Amino acid sequence: MSFAQEIETLIRARYPILYILSSEETRVESLVVGIAQKRQKKVFVWSYTSGIVPAGTSIQSQKHRNAPTKDPLVALDQVIDQVEPAIFIFKDFHPLLTKNNFAVIRKLKEIALHLKNSYKTIILIAPVLEIPTELEKEVTVLNHPLPTRDDLSLLLDKVIEDVKKFPQVKIELDDAGRERLLQAALGLTLAEAENVFAKIIVKSERLSGDDVNEVFAEKQQIIRKNGLLEYYATDETFAHVGGMSVLKEWLQKRALALTDQARAFGLPAPKGILLLGVQGCGKSLCAKAVSSLWQLPLLRFDMGRMFGSLVGSSEENVRKAISVAESVAPAILWVDEIDKAFAGSQGSGATDGGTTARVFGTFLTWLSEKTAPVFVVSTANDISQLPPELLRKGRLDEIFYVDLPSEEERAEIFRIHLRKRGRDPAKFDLPALVERSKDFSGAEIEEAIISALYDAFYTQQELATEHVREALRQTVPLSKTMDEQINRLRSWSEGRARNASVPRDAQKAGPVRRMEL
Repeated sequence: MSFAQEIETLIRARYPILYILSSEETRVESLVVGIAQKRQKKVFVWSYTSGIVPAGTSIQSQKHRNAPTKDPLVALDQVIDQVEPAIFIFKDFHPLLTKNNFAVIRKLKEIALHLKNSYKTIILIAPVLEIPTELEKEVTVLNHPLPTRDDLSLLLDKVIEDVKKFPQVKIELDDAGRERLLQAALGLTLAEAENVFAKIIVKSERLSGDDVNEVFAEKQQIIRKNGLLEYYATDETFAHVGGMSVLKEWLQKRALALTDQARAFGLPAPKGILLLGVQGCGKSLCAKAVSSLWQLPLLRFDMGRMFGSLVGSSEENVRKAISVAESVAPAILWVDEIDKAFAGSQGSGATDGGTTARVFGTFLTWLSEKTAPVFVVSTANDISQLPPELLRKGRLDEIFYVDLPSEEERAEIFRIHLRKRGRDPAKFDLPALVERSKDFSGAEIEEAIISALYDAFYTQQELATEHVREALRQTVPLSKTMDEQINRLRSWSEGRARNASVPRDAQKAGPVRRMEL
């Protein structure tokens, strides 16, 4: 059943008060007017500034204005006085439903009982939910869905038709480009999508599938207004990630899994992954690279922002952050160092009154039950701090263990960072550098190259193999100072997590017996 059909069914069944959660008043009003015309009913609209006017009355028109009905009690009286079948839309009525407005609440309750025996319906439209206890049994709450891909496609067609009269505007949209643009716009309201399409056209006098970053910028505005999530703009790609071939292949296969075609094929949206491993081996870099690979906005979930001083505010902040992430979906939610974020959740009752445990429970429940296409990429370094509930199958799709890079991966990492700094890797003795960097992480290799650049710049020389080798010699890798923790992590990951670099078959293969024949 579509949303319009659901509303029509409730109106026909004589549900007295419908509360529609939406920021898109115009879309909801248009939908209700269509239902009213079909049912041969009048539609009246109320707001605090205009009072009750017939639906469709422009803001400049004074013809139908009835100043006394700006008072909500007078407006509700007019609902009772209306004899003919009608639908009354009340916009932003929620501030009048707080506990101090007992007169309005009581009046609305009395009207609800009256409406059940009439052909009239009240529809409240508001962006937030505010229902007093007295009205809980009388009000039916509905969430108005954001525009679908088809809605956005119709809007895009309209925008393209509107700009045809401007010959300087070039429309460069093939099927793939159109799909990318519509996919990026999912999660925006129709007004927001129309604004961003117009912005792209005005800015560059063209419209193409390569303009998805402008759409992401519009989503960034939504996130910035909330303040709980951070929109993370990144240029990192998997070309900047050395090794991890298994992880890259896994993510590549799911690059289109958030599209409508995947839903039609029967595929559920991927839920997320946990990247577990040694510090500095590229876990956070991978989270950023997924955003570029999948062409989706990256949202950083900072647990520190969630904790408030008021009782219950931390859990509410998590719910709000999740709601914002879902409102701009499809998107990638990056939870960095989740082991530190939820450390101590087991003994939370004795340390913080159970706040961490409740916040963690809210997040876990969402992971299990979420239907919005929000892909969670979480990273962790210390498995002892990870609550076992998080590792259960069904909350995340896969757990990947990111180990120290192998010889081939270290060579690739050297090539990536040398090219990034304008050097030709062919001019360096890579085998010697790979040998010298045994048990180094990717971050330590990068820092060694940067340190070597400082040395070369100071001596007014071009960077050479010797500079890098000397920087490596002076570095004590983390694998030496944290040898016990890394070995414990490796032991835990065997059989519990997939190696990000080694295929499962190779992982399971035991040592080969050497024989002389």
